[in-house]
Amino acid sequence: MVEASFRERTYRVIFGTDTPAGQKFDIALIYVILLSVLAIVLDSIESVNSQYGLWLFRFEWFFTLLFSAEYLVRIYSSPKPLHYMFSFYGLVDLLSIVPTYLALIVPGASYWLVIRLLRVLRIFRVLKLVRYLSDANILLRSMYAARRKVLVFFMVVLVLSVIFGSLMFLVEGPDNGFTSIPRSIYWTIVTITTVGYGDITPQTPVGQILSTMIMLTGYSIIAIPTGIFTAEIAREMHAEISHRQCNVCDRSGHHPDADYCHQCGVTLPDRLVEN
Repeated sequence: MVEASFRERTYRVIFGTDTPAGQKFDIALIYVILLSVLAIVLDSIESVNSQYGLWLFRFEWFFTLLFSAEYLVRIYSSPKPLHYMFSFYGLVDLLSIVPTYLALIVPGASYWLVIRLLRVLRIFRVLKLVRYLSDANILLRSMYAARRKVLVFFMVVLVLSVIFGSLMFLVEGPDNGFTSIPRSIYWTIVTITTVGYGDITPQTPVGQILSTMIMLTGYSIIAIPTGIFTAEIAREMHAEISHRQCNVCDRSGHHPDADYCHQCGVTLPDRLVEN
């Protein structure tokens, strides 16, 4: 009975955020995670590593042992240990400690510990930001609704890149860095997307004229995906507003953040959050 009670209390502290102790535990865990990631980042800097490498090494093992103990306690206190172990957070918790032990065999594996940063996602539970998931769902639905338009746009850009890349290969040739059609297509994509690494540049007048056309084409089409997503997001937001209805007067069209009905003044039902 004592052991079961202890496990229940431990579970409420480690997995729950409804109690002050649970909230303090998760907030403290987030700070520890950020400190451990900071130690990894600093260790990758040669000047810092040469001066404080031993301390950073000790800190890393301290954090790893701490997270290992936390992982074992989570397994111990969980009512369904296997469910936790194969859940998203369970796998991230495991992957956040394995690289340190793996580094004893494989040099350089410790830098994979930056995956610990994923554990900061727990802050969405700690700070009760579930209400923002509704806005995230709007964005996801908009992206899903626009998938065909974006795919068509992507195919058009790909076809243009192949055409322009082939032309640049014919005009410039290997002497000016355009050694093959794939490499010329790579330059075209870099130019169309306005990235412009500058590792390859056209040298002939015809090539420069063609590259000017490619750059103008890039500026002309770069805003198309933004317009597609904006239209879909506006449609989703309009749908969400029109679907929010008062339980008393049945008036619809309320803003998602509204607390009271603009017709009769009664309290509106809570906005639904999709999973």
